[in-house]
Amino acid sequence: MTTLAAVDCGTNSIRLLVSDVTEVDGVLEITELHRVMEIVRLGEGVDATGRLAPQALERVRLALTKYAELMASEGVAAVRMVATSATRDAANREEFFSMTREILAPWGVEAEVISGDEEASLSFRGAVDDLHDQPEPFCVIDVGGGSTEVIVGKHDGTVLGSQSVAMGSVRLTERYLKSNPATDAETQQARAYVAQLCEKIRRVVPVEKTKTIVGCAGTFTTLSALAQGLETYDPAAIHLSVLRFNALRALTASVVHADSHSLAENPVMHPGRADVFAGGAVIVDGLMDLFTQTLGDSAENPLEFYISEKDILDGIVAGLVDTHIPH
Repeated sequence: MTTLAAVDCGTNSIRLLVSDVTEVDGVLEITELHRVMEIVRLGEGVDATGRLAPQALERVRLALTKYAELMASEGVAAVRMVATSATRDAANREEFFSMTREILAPWGVEAEVISGDEEASLSFRGAVDDLHDQPEPFCVIDVGGGSTEVIVGKHDGTVLGSQSVAMGSVRLTERYLKSNPATDAETQQARAYVAQLCEKIRRVVPVEKTKTIVGCAGTFTTLSALAQGLETYDPAAIHLSVLRFNALRALTASVVHADSHSLAENPVMHPGRADVFAGGAVIVDGLMDLFTQTLGDSAENPLEFYISEKDILDGIVAGLVDTHIPH
């Protein structure tokens, strides 16, 4: 048995997945041990200042130190940490890398800035892992704090097209949705920005080939929890749940018009997500418009998102299996 770990530090959150890998009858099996998240808001102010804020770096340091202690206690043999949108944009990103290098010294690694294309590829690999029964090609969408990745591909990993665009829940909130709740004018500006980037996606990614649309990461999974009326955030109930566009539009409309305090009172809402959740909802609305225009949405052929709790972390662990475990 080998224990592996993945850390994903995005614009809004830092997350850890620790998994055991065992060989059973010649087949490698991956068992999840821990999946944890903390909101650290690394990207706070980066869009305006171009720098990582000292208080944001300190929040990451505290969270990553706890993760390293957990990994050490579980005997993790190898770890990969990736950093995405916020660090790609920051002038002082070396401060961040130096800190991660120190904390992850027992494993001889540091955070890696990955491209939007690799981020999309890793998210795709994780998200489709449990969707063997659904028709392909898949379109996997990962809405983050600073960027959104869209990738169309097949279950065997064949990528037909991918695009990373600078629209995320934190970025949209800081640029446009400055009131609480956002004004109609702010929301219209945000929607126009999202529509512009969705058109860029349409030009680059063959979304018209999509047979199954998959949403992963916190905006989608929290929308599923709200749609189901869950009393607590339940990953088992959320994973592989289905959200039809027509019903989801009513939910996103209510989210956009709600203030963050009322959103935070819902037990399924992570308290660090409430103040940027409307930004995520505006992005999801724009994506639904993109698919409706491309694929058509009707009573006979209703469009829907499959929601996956698996995402970039699972893709990272799968990659570690490829490189660290002979099979």
